[in-house]
Amino acid sequence: MSSLVAIVGPTAIGKSSLALELSQAFGGEIINADSRQVYRYMDIGTAKPTPDEQVLVPHHLIDVVDPDQNFSLALYQNEAREAMKLIQQKGKPAFLVGGSGLYVWSVLEGWRIPPVPPDPSLRQELEARAESEGAEVLYEELKQLDPVAAQRIDPRNVRRVIRAIEVCRQGKPFSQLQRKEPFVNSLIIGLTTGRTSLYQRIDARVDSMMEKGLLAEVEGLVSQGYGFDLPSMSGLGYKQIGLFIQGKMDLPAAVQQIKTDTHRFARHQYNWFRPQDERIHWFEPRKGGIRAISSLVKQFLSNRLSKNIDN
Repeated sequence: MSSLVAIVGPTAIGKSSLALELSQAFGGEIINADSRQVYRYMDIGTAKPTPDEQVLVPHHLIDVVDPDQNFSLALYQNEAREAMKLIQQKGKPAFLVGGSGLYVWSVLEGWRIPPVPPDPSLRQELEARAESEGAEVLYEELKQLDPVAAQRIDPRNVRRVIRAIEVCRQGKPFSQLQRKEPFVNSLIIGLTTGRTSLYQRIDARVDSMMEKGLLAEVEGLVSQGYGFDLPSMSGLGYKQIGLFIQGKMDLPAAVQQIKTDTHRFARHQYNWFRPQDERIHWFEPRKGGIRAISSLVKQFLSNRLSKNIDN
């Protein structure tokens, strides 16, 4: 069984910087667990590690596909496993870093992804319903079909809701099909802080993204032919700037909408990474937690090394 240090928590909390620091300290490599950083050309809006940071520490599962290419949970899980094998062969520790709950737990819990093929006609029907009646209607249907899955899925993630309904309609609840076969021994580090502090961090990050050229990045994607109907372009930042580009919102309002929607997204992330989850070791980044985190990681990696030697 592979060993893995996971760093989780809400957006803008400082996961990437902590991962970079720990990876340098322990000679490790980083596996991305952010569902947007897999896309090429989408750097600023996804808070992707900079080229210099990627030189300092090898990163995996970043810039994997173009924005108009499909990238499924099953593909992510498989690629993450391959990355872990590669890092393990080098004798290095692997750090799984990101706030996409589906990605993180599919690896840590060893989910068996539902082997249900896509149904294009059903998807088209459900997308049309979401457009005419509202996404809430589909989410209510999912709550009736599979309340456990509904609790785990963001109601605004229409494509994910549609996929869950698609699976349910073919015979079994989506949540039950996601059986678990753990293949990794993990230490899970969670970063958290008070809501006011978190919102301040989010707002500062959004302002920084705008200063770094988020508007130009989105305009560049549009000029390359990537439309706002793509899943990749529906992410935080890209969707709202898209509304400005399409003349549906002025720029200050679009920026404020990014902040508001990101606040909501951060709250939803705590449905995936719950403070009461005893598997997660929680720390506040502003309370000098780095020393305690480093000590915990050192102990975990030492135990892993001892077990490997014994075997």
